[in-house]
Amino acid sequence: MLWGFHAGPELFRSGWFVESLATQTLVVFAIRTRKVPFFRSRPSLPLALAAIGVVVVAALIPATPLAAPLGFAPLPGDFFAALVVMVVAYLGLVELGKLWFYRPAAPARAGVPTSLTRRFLRRRAARFSVGRQRPRGPRPPDATGAARV
Repeated sequence: MLWGFHAGPELFRSGWFVESLATQTLVVFAIRTRKVPFFRSRPSLPLALAAIGVVVVAALIPATPLAAPLGFAPLPGDFFAALVVMVVAYLGLVELGKLWFYRPAAPARAGVPTSLTRRFLRRRAARFSVGRQRPRGPRPPDATGAARV
């Protein structure tokens, strides 16, 4: 923003606001699945519409009467082309980070079943997943009223 658009404080603040909301809203699609978003794993319609709505509203705010109280200035059209490049680059880097994170810990060796490699990967990612988890604490009594062990 500073060098490419010679932005002053208001224009820089507007660009940063729109860019950060766009990248952080759209990264939801990348981190919600291990697959490639939009191609191998499609989001639900409400999630997609909500994310697109947030990005559109964020892009429009600097051109509304709310811009002055927030210290924003209208963004030039060239900024939105740069924004597309920045978002695509950011999401590409997130995908590379996912590939690195989910890589096998050790190279496959002859005689080691792939089920062990898959189990290790599931255990590694379990801290960051919200899938089925065992409830903590004492187990509830069964139908007879006796506590289960």
